[in-house]
Amino acid sequence: MQIWTDIRHRDAGISPGEVERLASRILKELGLPEAELSLVLVDDEEMARLNLRYLRRTGPTNVIAFPMREGEGGHVAPNLLGDVVISLDTARREAGEAGIPWRERLAALLVHGILHLLGHDHEQGEGEAERMEAEEKRLTALLKGRD
Repeated sequence: MQIWTDIRHRDAGISPGEVERLASRILKELGLPEAELSLVLVDDEEMARLNLRYLRRTGPTNVIAFPMREGEGGHVAPNLLGDVVISLDTARREAGEAGIPWRERLAALLVHGILHLLGHDHEQGEGEAERMEAEEKRLTALLKGRD
């Protein structure tokens, strides 16, 4: 398993090792011990730029996933899942609104992003949204139980 973490937030409050341990637990639970992915933690400003450039949406979002197993060359490196970018500003804001610890929200966003890398897409109909939500709940519950 290879996990690369790039923290681009000036006040992250979490170490690359902590984020990598969370991702490792998720990947092990999903039966992906050979998986490779990169994680990038950014602020809202950088997330807004990425959101506009790649999704043509204005403003920041909480997580964007860039899958590498899709498209013409997706079979070349099957263990390379892709990149997950999370806005720490948005994660903290959403955690405050939900009344939960921000690290719990960060873990949920990490689960969500990894599931997107594996092909789950809640925007592809109600059935897929329900399946993805059930898997998110299962994985985040496991993470909370092990913290």
